[in-house]
Amino acid sequence: MFMGEYSHTIDAKGRLIVPSRFREQLGDEFVVTKGLDGCLFVYDQTEWTKFEEKLRALPITNANVRNFTRFMLGGASACEVDKQGRILLPAPLRTFAHLEKEVVLVGVGSRIEIWNRAAWDEKNDLNDNDMEAIAESMEGLGI
Repeated sequence: MFMGEYSHTIDAKGRLIVPSRFREQLGDEFVVTKGLDGCLFVYDQTEWTKFEEKLRALPITNANVRNFTRFMLGGASACEVDKQGRILLPAPLRTFAHLEKEVVLVGVGSRIEIWNRAAWDEKNDLNDNDMEAIAESMEGLGI
C-alpha cells in the first residue's frame, strides 16, 4: 500500500526522483497515466493489470466507457527508474498535470498521485468542517 507525501522537483529534461519507499514497492517497471482531478496516477504492474482487466470487461458500446478508456489508456506510459532513482515523465503527461518544477508525490493506497505543487496545496486546503462533512458522506459507502 502506498502512503505518505513527498515534495520533489522535475528537472529541465522532465525527470523526477521517485522516493525510495515508493521505488521499492513499484518494482522495475510501472505505469504512469492521466489521473482524475488534474494529477497523474502511478500504478505498479499488478494494480495496472487489474485495472486493465476491469476496463476490458466493460461494454464498448457505452460511450462513457470508450471515453474513459481512451483517457486512461491513451495517455499511459510504461516507466522505469534510472540509476539515480528518477523517471522520465513524458511531455504530454507533464502538460496535462501542469507539472513544471515543484511537484508532490502522494501515496493513496493502490496508487501514487503526482501533483503540481500549487494544485496540491489548493486541493488539500480543507478545514476541519470540510473534512467532517466529507467523512460523514463516506458513511454511506461503508467507511
